[in-house]
Amino acid sequence: MVKTYYKLFLFVGILVTLVNCANRGTPSGGEKDTQPPRITKSSPENYTTNFKGKEIKIYFDEYIKIKNVQKQLIISPPMDPMPDVMPLGSASKYITIKINDTLQANTTYAFNFGQSIVDNNEENPYSYYKYVFSTGNYIDSLSVKGAIIDAEKREPEKFVTVMLYEVDETFSDSTVYKKHPKYVTNTLDSVSTFSIDNIKAGKYRLVALKDDNGNYTYQQKSDKIGFYDKEITVPTDSFYELKLFKEIADFSVERPMQVAKQKIEFGFRGDYKSATIEMLGDKPEGFEHRIVKDAEKDTLYYWYKPKVEMDTTYFVVKNKMFTDTLKHRFRDLKVDSLSIKSSVTSTINFDDDFAIDANVPLEKLDESKVSIIDKDSMNIAFRTEFDTLKNRFRFKFDKTEANTYKIQILPKGITDFYGNVNDTLRYEFKTKRFSELSDVRVTLVDAVYPVIVQLTDDKGVVKYEQFADEPRMFDFRHINPAKYYLRVVFDANGNRKWDTGNYLKKIQPERISYKPNVIDARTGWDTVEEFILLKTDPDPIEN
Repeated sequence: MVKTYYKLFLFVGILVTLVNCANRGTPSGGEKDTQPPRITKSSPENYTTNFKGKEIKIYFDEYIKIKNVQKQLIISPPMDPMPDVMPLGSASKYITIKINDTLQANTTYAFNFGQSIVDNNEENPYSYYKYVFSTGNYIDSLSVKGAIIDAEKREPEKFVTVMLYEVDETFSDSTVYKKHPKYVTNTLDSVSTFSIDNIKAGKYRLVALKDDNGNYTYQQKSDKIGFYDKEITVPTDSFYELKLFKEIADFSVERPMQVAKQKIEFGFRGDYKSATIEMLGDKPEGFEHRIVKDAEKDTLYYWYKPKVEMDTTYFVVKNKMFTDTLKHRFRDLKVDSLSIKSSVTSTINFDDDFAIDANVPLEKLDESKVSIIDKDSMNIAFRTEFDTLKNRFRFKFDKTEANTYKIQILPKGITDFYGNVNDTLRYEFKTKRFSELSDVRVTLVDAVYPVIVQLTDDKGVVKYEQFADEPRMFDFRHINPAKYYLRVVFDANGNRKWDTGNYLKKIQPERISYKPNVIDARTGWDTVEEFILLKTDPDPIEN
């Protein structure tokens, strides 16, 4: 009997032990690794002088990976061809740099890895590691520091390349289009400040690029640029602020293409407003043409009448200093039938105009065939404006709150370029009650006029704006409730628009100031904002 109880007790004990073991789960492996990898040695040693090798190895205490090296690794001065940096896509206990370029004599080189070095398990970064060597007897140790701002946007661009060009007998303003800089750094993705380090004493030009191609040369079509107006003498204690801007591209035009009957497309880039297009060759009597800009694309449409009896012709395109002659082969395509659309669907803002656009050039509007009636069946007086390049008729009239407007255009009220006319057109839209909207009053302190005061959304899109060439209050009445950013454009030339800069002409973009805090324009509220402005852009800050 005792043996039976003993066996039962032993069985239960073993069973409990097994259950407890099963409930314990798998081992956790210890605490999560939060420590970055450590460098154990470098060959040659960091900050080596009289460097003559072709390979560098940097050893770590654990397996590491290199991430996003194309953006993160900055080599100053730039090397061409670029060195091979390994490992790529795998883990290793060391980094190998194989130099493919012929190194300059008596020059300090710096490899700044940014946040690209991480451990293999948890990807803890070894932040901003820099490997430096000199082909001369000493390491250059001077620096140029500053910050990047965007000339137009609230937030600066990420990964901005900042460059120093040595001012010598070979330097000219066109150097930035063709040659690599002497020294380079990058703002990376989290800060807008920069420091170009390990440079030697001398005279330099300071340039910043949002360098989409990563080739350290300025491509006007794709890159943003910023520059300091004067030469910099190093050593310097100044802190330089560079405004990054997108130039208006030099005007150019693409080969014409027939896209519909008597409609030819010209793709372009640059300022198109002064462009002229002339068709060469024998044209029929009474030949006419119209040029219309596409609403969204950088495209000009050349409309003409009547049909020409040619297989091939040439077009001469001119714009200020630009002239080009382009060959065109005609195609027999279908005609575009007239289609008219309105700019308003259901609700109109008090500051906006009702407008109509068409897919074919409009020729005339007979106002006697147009009526605007409000909800009380009262006829509303109006006037019209026609924008030929945009192919748009605007209807200007006074609007009141909580009203409904009906616009009717009778048949033959609109005639297009080819003599086609409309059927009856009807549109209806409303205005909101003032109590559903918001008012914002802006007061500027120390403004230099003329200015443009704008309310924008968080993406920088202008929602409302007012111009003034002398001090006054800026009242934004009956605007849609939303969160807005307040910005002031210092419109130096008084042309009522913001003008960007030009590198070759050494023109900086017109200054823009943003008020730091967001404006919460609430329903039924009157908001008053005071904006204290600096009278001029600050000079470089002396430490």
